[in-house]
Amino acid sequence: MCLILLAYKVHPKYRLVLAANRDEFYERPTQPASFWPDAPDVLAGRDLQHGGTWLGVTRAGRFAAVTNYRDPSTKIDGAPSRGALVSDFLKGRQSPDAYMHELAARADLYNGFNLLAGDADELYYYSNRGGPPRKLAPGVYGLSNHLLDTPWPKVERGKQALAEIVGKGDALTPESVIEILFDRVRAADESLPDTGVGLEIERALSPLFIVSPDYGTRCSTVVLIDGAGKTTSVERTFGPGLARREEARYDFNTVDTGEETNGQG
Repeated sequence: MCLILLAYKVHPKYRLVLAANRDEFYERPTQPASFWPDAPDVLAGRDLQHGGTWLGVTRAGRFAAVTNYRDPSTKIDGAPSRGALVSDFLKGRQSPDAYMHELAARADLYNGFNLLAGDADELYYYSNRGGPPRKLAPGVYGLSNHLLDTPWPKVERGKQALAEIVGKGDALTPESVIEILFDRVRAADESLPDTGVGLEIERALSPLFIVSPDYGTRCSTVVLIDGAGKTTSVERTFGPGLARREEARYDFNTVDTGEETNGQG
């Protein structure tokens, strides 16, 4: 996943408003968001290559998401899958604080990552390229393939758009939030980061929504969790060239573990 925008304890109704794009090679096999047969409390997409996920929530109100830290010069061949960092937290019972600090002790085994993990009480951020885990205060945050709130153009553009929508108060819907993620405007060359992949690739990766011949935004996801624990997750998945494949919506209550509803179209 290459872009996560979130408003944490900012909106008067929702303690978490999250919008995220997962960018990946089109040929990589992926399962759209659903409740997992082997972990029925976990709602997440699934990377069928390694079995982990990039973003998920649970009936207990746990949430986690990961992005890669882009730095080809430090790649470790054969490193463990970073998607397991999300799925392990979602399936476990450790607090976000305990999980992040336990992870920090073995984080050097992994290629660069950024991890967000939270529950009804707290939200933590940790990168194995950016110091110790830290608890996040209420606010609007943006995360791409560098550290939290690194002012890349796509991060700044997305944060501003999310802040504007959240600032409207109760006038907030999954549909209004997900529209942020479809922005295909490229950044000016002078604003691009230099992550070691070359100018042409930096240009292609600079929009919030990425389209290229073999790599791009595979899905856009919005998660809303209100103060009582009611959760709404909407995911739209895409194929090459912006071909829309499907949309899935799940609504469930993380307090009483009510039944989910799933509508696809």
